[in-house]
Amino acid sequence: MLKVGVLGAGHLGKIHLRLLNESEKYELIGFYDPDEINAKKVADEFGYTHYANINTLMDAVDVVDIVTPTLSHYDCAQKAIEKGKHIFIEKPITNTLEEAEALLELIKKHKVKGQVGHVERFNPAFLAVKDNIDTPMFIETHRLAEFNPRGTDVPVVLDLMIHDIDAILSVVDSEVKQINASGVSVISKSPDIANARIEFENGCVANLTSSRISLKNMRKSRFFQRDAYISVDFLEKKVEVVKMKDAPEQPGDFDMILQNAEGEKKQIYFENPEIEANNAIMDELETFADAINNDTVPVVTLEQGTKALRVALQIIGSF
Repeated sequence: MLKVGVLGAGHLGKIHLRLLNESEKYELIGFYDPDEINAKKVADEFGYTHYANINTLMDAVDVVDIVTPTLSHYDCAQKAIEKGKHIFIEKPITNTLEEAEALLELIKKHKVKGQVGHVERFNPAFLAVKDNIDTPMFIETHRLAEFNPRGTDVPVVLDLMIHDIDAILSVVDSEVKQINASGVSVISKSPDIANARIEFENGCVANLTSSRISLKNMRKSRFFQRDAYISVDFLEKKVEVVKMKDAPEQPGDFDMILQNAEGEKKQIYFENPEIEANNAIMDELETFADAINNDTVPVVTLEQGTKALRVALQIIGSF
């Protein structure tokens, strides 16, 4: 079992602590949180060992799980890597692109592994259809959330939209050509609503909308490609796959047939991929353990996390 320590015992940190404590692939050694009052409360309530010194905790583990505010990601990760520890780091990878690129150099130098917590990659709905997404040419995403003060220290692009940016980059095999975006601050000092249009070199276009002041929660993505439409509901964990193929010469009574202007006939049919229930956060943590134990590439590498951050910052820069 890999010895692991958690940095940060806030809302998400407590979830990580519970899951790592339950996991058969990790031995939870303890956690560090600079807020002594919160640290004592978490330690008393759940029985986790609280370390008053961050270096002492890092020295006692193999893996450092960084679930702190984004501003401190780089400092925490740098310390851990220089001590030869593997790092799991929550999204966004760092506050600046320069920090992310510095971490890439550090993990190469110290020969450790790193994974970024882009949890939607492990969403069972996305996993069920990812292999069906092949050269999408138009993508539309909506990620809407009711207002919650937690997370408003960064623009909505880094808080919410970056989930969809990462998912899109994982299925579009092309470099970004151009980005146009707009963002509006309504209740926070940073943008609460944002829309971005990403054009890729291969002609694919992605239109992303995110809001953290919505009246309802929504996390949907739609992928359009040759002869197929794929819809993913990340919130409800549902999928819809609609495909087309050449129509048979003798269609059945219930076959859905479309004919275009050129007279070509296509049959529409539906696929229902099996969605296997999972705990996405547990899966991302345990696949990282597998990558360490088997010396394989993590599912979401620091390079991929950096690429998502680069696009997110380009979006923010174009407001």
